[in-house]
Amino acid sequence: MKVFEYLTQVRVKKGAGYLVLIDPDKQSLEEAVALAKSCADADVDALLVGGSLLFTHIFDELIKGIKAECNLPVIIFPGSTRQLSKYADAILFLSLLSGRNVNYIIGDQVLAAPIIKSMKLEPISTAYLFIESGNITSAQFLSDTKPIPREKADIVIAHALAAEYLGMSMVYLEAGSGAQQSVPDAIIATLHKFITIPIIVGGGIRTPEEAQKKVNAGASFIVTGNVIEQSRDRNLIKAFAQAIHSKA
Repeated sequence: MKVFEYLTQVRVKKGAGYLVLIDPDKQSLEEAVALAKSCADADVDALLVGGSLLFTHIFDELIKGIKAECNLPVIIFPGSTRQLSKYADAILFLSLLSGRNVNYIIGDQVLAAPIIKSMKLEPISTAYLFIESGNITSAQFLSDTKPIPREKADIVIAHALAAEYLGMSMVYLEAGSGAQQSVPDAIIATLHKFITIPIIVGGGIRTPEEAQKKVNAGASFIVTGNVIEQSRDRNLIKAFAQAIHSKA
């Protein structure tokens, strides 16, 4: 089964899916594998692996290690074309549509596409939209793009509609790693009325209650990263999963 098909089934069965982001730069290989195993035991639906930077040379080894100990789909969440591995199950083929830096809209995608093809990775076409979060995040700084203002739902809608009309499979609303504020529920709820493709929401989500509110607003998938990597509490992971799957 293709990963996107699996995610679609998760969304139908559980109401929304829970994805945990594992950043190679924030832990050792052993810690990352242990976290992946905890996620599998706590009803997480899939893992994202990647980050804004990459200080390690063991990207392949990390994904192989996770796959050896965990049966969850591993999806690359690439910060650059250096974050590719044939050992992953799929890759979010991101286009930073909220920015105006052509390299992150189509330039890097052209460079990566032949490599992804040769690796037989499943690409999941995803529109990546930065939403203002109260501070400058790593992704925002490195991409040299401005986020969409938090109160400008109309701008979010216009970009997401363009993504759907261009044939993209999903829209990712990103507040950013370590964001002071997560994506507003009101923006999610409004966008949910305008598009038919799934909405992923990540960045700054610190509690299961906050995650559940975003699902109730219309999010199809919730991503957490820092809060899980910092606590490594299996009970907290389970609490997030239960809150996100509450519509099941």
